[in-house]
Amino acid sequence: MNMSRTRRERLVVIGGDAAGMSAASQARRLKGPDELEIVAFERGHFTSYSACGIPYWVGGDVTDRDRLIARTPEEHRARDIDLRLRTEVTDIDLDGQRVRARDVDSGAESWTSYDKLVIATGARPIRPDMPGMDAPGVHGVQTLDDGQALLDTLARTRGRRAVVVGAGYIGVEMAEALINRGYEVTVVNRGSEPMSTLDPDMGRLVHKAMEGLGITMVNDAEVTGILTGDDDRVRAVATPDRDFPADVVVLGIGVRPETTLAKAAGLPLGIHGGLLTDRSMRVRGHDNIWAGGDCVEVLDLVSGQERHIALGTHANKHGQVIGTNAGGGYATFPGVVGTAVSKVCDLEIARTGLREKDAHRVGLRFEAVTIESTSRAGYYPDASPMTVKMLAELRTGRLLGVQIVGREGAGKRVDIAAVALTAGMTVEQMTTLDLGYAPPFSPVWDPVLVAARKAAAKVRGSL
Repeated sequence: MNMSRTRRERLVVIGGDAAGMSAASQARRLKGPDELEIVAFERGHFTSYSACGIPYWVGGDVTDRDRLIARTPEEHRARDIDLRLRTEVTDIDLDGQRVRARDVDSGAESWTSYDKLVIATGARPIRPDMPGMDAPGVHGVQTLDDGQALLDTLARTRGRRAVVVGAGYIGVEMAEALINRGYEVTVVNRGSEPMSTLDPDMGRLVHKAMEGLGITMVNDAEVTGILTGDDDRVRAVATPDRDFPADVVVLGIGVRPETTLAKAAGLPLGIHGGLLTDRSMRVRGHDNIWAGGDCVEVLDLVSGQERHIALGTHANKHGQVIGTNAGGGYATFPGVVGTAVSKVCDLEIARTGLREKDAHRVGLRFEAVTIESTSRAGYYPDASPMTVKMLAELRTGRLLGVQIVGREGAGKRVDIAAVALTAGMTVEQMTTLDLGYAPPFSPVWDPVLVAARKAAAKVRGSL
């Protein structure tokens, strides 16, 4: 009688946030600990948390840090996932199928072999290589540890002047958070308007809202360095034209894929620096390695090109796909259309698909329309203005992108356009969508449909 047992496989996960722990959890659902050993490394103190919620925690809207944590390390370990916190993977040995990890606190190093590997190393805040960027009081905000470090600085700092460098999603959200904390806030932005994910004409609406909130907005300004005082702490942000006094600086310039490990191992990277995967989230050319979350590039379903988008929604979906495949099942991730939503005070900001410069870059010819409407029937109380911009491909009328700026009820309307983009609909087809209507929720013609009608007419007129 053959008493031999099948050798238990080992899945190693690098990164303990959305993509990594979603993958580990899904793989565990499919295979028990007698079939699959799962080891996860996380260099920070926390796992499975909402990085998108950090600005609202810093601003005081979320009062308890732990409310941002979806699943604690103890909960993961209770499911037979060997989760090792404060442990940073420093090397991937592809030939030996092993990773080297270092205990952050003790410095002790060890090797761990793997049969299957998941890389979910996330993204890192951009820190330009210029004087003073590492000075005390200068903060990037990407992880819960980063958020806690910023709050600690705010608690220690006597002055009340804050400068935010950059006006993307994080920059805008952190500016509002600091206003809520009682700081005098200046945003220094190299672009012509805040929110470069929008076209400048739509970004101008965000600019006005930020100024209405008491934020000083400085556009077309290139930061040349961080100035420090005798105590080596930050005292100002320098630009060619003037210096902006600061007791604390928050970097909202954006993020880059954290692929230092992957690059050193010789894994394939795209033009944006992210790992390249196939539709099953396998790293191209490596059957037993998967990657997901902010460290990968994904297919843009509208342009047909690879792009880097750092969002928790994608990371969790990647993790589900990876965990299914690593656990012996089959799943794919088809791509994205680039949907995102944010807010400044009560102004909601949303976009999906391509901006004008995106469409130009990939060689698409298009028509663009902008309409003004209201969130509810105009006669209904508290109806608020809403601006919708829509891009449609010349001749075909295929929807290419939508941007929406308005008050209550504006932001989530972008989901209509996201579904239409995913389905490859034309603006003509959109005009007949059977959307929900009642005066408290929408005009008879929803603002998105008004934009679609205008875009369809412009496309027809161009034929």
